[in-house]
Amino acid sequence: MGDHHTDQPLADPLAAAAHGRRLLADRPDLAALQAQEILSANPHFPPALRLLGAARRALGDDEAASEAELAAIDASTGDAELIQAGAALVANELPVAERILKARLKADPFDVAAIRMLAELAARIGRLQDAENLLRRAMELAPDFGGARANLATILYRQNRNVEALDLLEGLSDESGFGLSQRNLRAATLSRLGGYDEAIALYRDVLEKAPKQAKVWMSLGHLLKTVGNQEEAVAAYRQSVALQPDFGEAWWSLANLKTVRFVDADVAAMQSALGGDDLAPDDQLHLEFALGKAAEDRRDHDAAWAHYAKANRIRAAQLRHDPDQISKAVDRAIALFTPEFFAKRQGWGCPADDPIFILGMPRAGSTLIEQILASHPQVEGTMELPDIITMSRELAGKDDQGMGADLYPEILADLDADQIAALGRDFLDRTRIHRKEGRPFFIDKMPNNWMHAGFIRLILPKARIIDARRHPLACGYSNFKQHFARGQSFAYRLDHFGRYYADYCRLMAHLDTVQPGAVTRIIHEDLVDDPDSRIRALLDRMGLPFDQRCIDFHQTERAVRTASSEQVRRPITKAGLDSWKAHEPHLDPLKHALGHWLQDWTAPSPA
Repeated sequence: MGDHHTDQPLADPLAAAAHGRRLLADRPDLAALQAQEILSANPHFPPALRLLGAARRALGDDEAASEAELAAIDASTGDAELIQAGAALVANELPVAERILKARLKADPFDVAAIRMLAELAARIGRLQDAENLLRRAMELAPDFGGARANLATILYRQNRNVEALDLLEGLSDESGFGLSQRNLRAATLSRLGGYDEAIALYRDVLEKAPKQAKVWMSLGHLLKTVGNQEEAVAAYRQSVALQPDFGEAWWSLANLKTVRFVDADVAAMQSALGGDDLAPDDQLHLEFALGKAAEDRRDHDAAWAHYAKANRIRAAQLRHDPDQISKAVDRAIALFTPEFFAKRQGWGCPADDPIFILGMPRAGSTLIEQILASHPQVEGTMELPDIITMSRELAGKDDQGMGADLYPEILADLDADQIAALGRDFLDRTRIHRKEGRPFFIDKMPNNWMHAGFIRLILPKARIIDARRHPLACGYSNFKQHFARGQSFAYRLDHFGRYYADYCRLMAHLDTVQPGAVTRIIHEDLVDDPDSRIRALLDRMGLPFDQRCIDFHQTERAVRTASSEQVRRPITKAGLDSWKAHEPHLDPLKHALGHWLQDWTAPSPA
């Protein structure tokens, strides 16, 4: 090596590797020689392997670079510090792991294995943006590191950035060591994007290779339910609980079909699972919800309420909903969206009329309205799209955990006409992947978009907005007996639901005042009582010609992702409309929280 290396002593291989790093920018050939000299004495020294990889990549030899980079990661698995950090992660001793990993990266910022472990720690505590940044750095240093690629896809999936996640998963091969897990994640991602048939095929392939996976059987059941294959969905859920009898979510998935009636053996199995040692809270709450459904089907109303109440107490404690936050957000929206605000921005926004937003409360009949409209040849039903909520969070300056600045909705007042129009186009761009059928109109059925109805009206003034509304006691009870996969934290206490419902009515009444006629309100009870005339009126309000298929909506074959998927595949029935009345003695907290909205819930703008 001689003069080229200024006699850098190899007695200290870490110092020698650091010296090689300094050579990288100008003389990668010399850096490679330095790495090889270190490796001749210590063939598995990770810093030297990383140096060799970086040098080979700078010299354009990507294959040799990848070999060295991956060898460095493999060599790091035997490192005492990383083993200690890994043990701390396994034991959930996160401060210990963080201290070790940060010290490690301060000494060697190119240690890809340590970077990936720190990303895992960040993801564990909900700092998804930090985890993403770390994993992108890991992939920059070792582009063929399948572990970092798979982890990054998971982080993007958790942020609802499904197209990006899918692109990353395309680059993973079975040879990378992530065959089954990447198939699972790919299937879950595809299902979010409406690729149900491909997702089902992937889950079947996974289960053919590894059939004893209760969670994967459940995931397959979810997709089979979505596409309307109820018989196979039931079989998949049954297989899941056969493999794991205390798997509460799989039992609840059976109950959530709404069409399955549990037999005595099912009830006994669930009760036995509830009595097991070390039952996880999530399994317990799902079992309680499922047993509540079983009791309700048997008209044992006291037992049903007892099970639902236990389930809700567990879930409410987990979520810690703050109703004051919702009330303050509604106050801010009402203060911003005045007649003067909209008058000043007349003619602004993206002029596209493609979207139909169905919003309101969960379990208020929105899936029925969607099924009716999606039966029309000009309208495509998609799913509950997260994009409006994501856009509002980005405008607010919040991170993926809702932390940070809180600039929304007031920031909208600072945007000019071009920026407002761009937001409308951005929504159309984000949602285009969900439009598979090329129809002129499409539905976004996210109920929580009611909070952003003013925002929608601003950026997409020609979009149609439907407010799906149901009697507050019927809706409240229906939510109370429903476990939601995510979100809807207000639904697990009756008083919280009442506050939320009242705030929702309050904001929608305000919009009726400042933008008369912008929102079409559909009362669920009216639709069920007189479907033919109400459907005709709805089509007319949407500017759509009458089509008999909308009356015969239950014959429409399409994917439906919500809890009402099986109900909308049958004709409209009045059964269940008054089921709340059997539990009315328990509903006083809901009534009190509703205030005057208990009487005024159908009124567009009560005094």
